[in-house]
Formats: sequence, structure tokens, C-alpha cells
Amino acid sequence: MKRNEYHVVPNDGTWKVEQGSRSLGSYDTKHRAVEEGRKVAHANEPSQLVVHTADGKIETEYTYKDDPFPPAG
Repeated sequence: MKRNEYHVVPNDGTWKVEQGSRSLGSYDTKHRAVEEGRKVAHANEPSQLVVHTADGKIETEYTYKDDPFPPAG
């Protein structure tokens, strides 16, 4: 089963949660964006929340429900 993937990314001085090219919300702080991103990811399991730094690099990832990696076997 494919995971839903969400990202917390910088957005011109604010932070946003997005899924693909679709913005799900904009927040004043990164902390608030991560909180909201975790709520959305939990509500749509299996999912993954990828949190980026201010320069766009991946900082951390959260996986909810079964993680297909590493694969069984």
C-alpha cells in the first residue's frame, strides 16, 4: 500500500504543509507547521511527514503506520 507523503517546507518567511504541489496550510512558525503536518499525516495513514530546514534540505522524517522499508524478507 502506498503511503501518503506530506512535507513541511519554508515559504517566504512562513512555513507550509504540502502534499505534492497542493498546499494544505500556511503557518507563522515551523513548530506549528510540524504540529499540523503530524495531525494530517496521522489522519491519513499510512503516511510520512518530511520536515525540511529553512534552506530546503531534509531535516527529519516521521512515518505513521506500517513502514514498508526495509521490506520484509
